[in-house]
Amino acid sequence: MQLSENFSLEEMIKSQTALRKGISNQPSEEHTKALTELCINLLEPIRWHFSKPISPSSGYRSPELCVAIGSSIHSQHAKGEAADFEVAGVDNYKLATYIEETMDFDQLILEYYTGGNTGWVHCSYKTIGNRKEVLTYNGKEYMSGLVL
Repeated sequence: MQLSENFSLEEMIKSQTALRKGISNQPSEEHTKALTELCINLLEPIRWHFSKPISPSSGYRSPELCVAIGSSIHSQHAKGEAADFEVAGVDNYKLATYIEETMDFDQLILEYYTGGNTGWVHCSYKTIGNRKEVLTYNGKEYMSGLVL
């Protein structure tokens, strides 16, 4: 099932952990709608701006999968509202800065960044009430803003 022009449901729910542990990671209709909004309003515009494919490493996570990886069952991933991703050949700080300066989003986190394509970008989108919260996570603490 295609969620948008360039993103399929399959790639937005893939999980190596779910496969290894036999965990179902199938979203509800409500979660699928949220994933569609995320793809249309966030991931597609990013893909077109950089003219390069986006590699999502995590999208939707079922409650059981959240528990298995030590994430909250109340996370935006569990609602279908968030994705962790990279754009090949684009510095993740540059990617996060572009999102912060030009896009509507709920939460943006530059995670485990030490330069270039290290770490990844977490970004979420809600149809109503986006906070535009920007954080950096270095593996030990969350810091406000994009911190190098």
